[in-house]
Amino acid sequence: MISLKLKDGQAKVLTLMDLFSGAGGFTLGFAQVGFVPVFSVEIDKDAASTYETNFGPHCRKDDINDIKTFPDADVIIGGPPCQGFSNLGSHIPNDPRNQLWRHYIRALKDARPLVFVVENVPPLLKSEEGQELIRQARKLGYRVEGRVLNSADYGVPQIRKRTIIIGSRTSVVNFPEPTHADPGKRDSLTRHRLDWTTVRQAIGDLPLEPTNTSLHLGRNPTPMSLERYRHIPPGGNRWNLPVELMPECWKKKTKGGTDLFGRLHWDGPCVTIRTEFFKPEKGRYLHPEAHRPITHREAARIQGFPDNFVFKGSKTEIARQIGNAIPVKLAHAIAKSVLDMIYERDIK
Repeated sequence: MISLKLKDGQAKVLTLMDLFSGAGGFTLGFAQVGFVPVFSVEIDKDAASTYETNFGPHCRKDDINDIKTFPDADVIIGGPPCQGFSNLGSHIPNDPRNQLWRHYIRALKDARPLVFVVENVPPLLKSEEGQELIRQARKLGYRVEGRVLNSADYGVPQIRKRTIIIGSRTSVVNFPEPTHADPGKRDSLTRHRLDWTTVRQAIGDLPLEPTNTSLHLGRNPTPMSLERYRHIPPGGNRWNLPVELMPECWKKKTKGGTDLFGRLHWDGPCVTIRTEFFKPEKGRYLHPEAHRPITHREAARIQGFPDNFVFKGSKTEIARQIGNAIPVKLAHAIAKSVLDMIYERDIK
């Protein structure tokens, strides 16, 4: 817990509100730094139960449209649903999900936080909605900046790029400095940084054979799937399958999809963890060595969730919660920068 000393000598606990909290990956990164979560909103009941189990009974399990007023908080964080912006989405014109950022503005007006942070997919930053969010926040007196950050540059064993928009009425906006770098692309700016964290560092100590405990869950692949798995070498993908093992649709599609049925590298970061990481046909999610997709525990480790973090819901629901979360180490790095911004205000 962090207390900010005020000019009169009193100590103030720094409180946190998480909009669209999901399982709480963003909150976890801030809580690790010492912020105290006091309010969150999450419409998905299983994700909200996960959040409450780990952070306490202050999560509103409602549609954010139904929240009439927001309580006070020193910091507001959160990531609205990204399907309307995502490169994987259908880009529906006037997708109502693209308007959910407006609740941030409503929350800013009610709570008047010192700092707010919005997290989303990269296309948000240059979108009309993203630019309007920045304009509206500036009208409320916030200094606002947005950047696209790569999670791997902050110690996450995963290449996952996210738009981060930070607004501050305490000091200039301060983004976290990268701590890691691609070892194959060193230059004068990155030579003192650590190498990107690898898949081996994240999950190498887990049994190759799933234990079916603590979310290290195995599946029951068909004999055909097992045979396909065996033909994928480290770093390989569906193009390594012999023709007789390829589905008909893959035989006809000779371009694109190089990550489909791909196998991870031990000594490099993972690709972006999505909500169906347990399906190899959805991306590069085969274990680096074992003939199987990665387990829920392995995906949670790659996202930065500690093994004692409790998830609620079915296997499919838990996978969705893991895939939708912001990597915890990235959240932690942002939280430290936010704390510096608040203390900068106190010093001034």
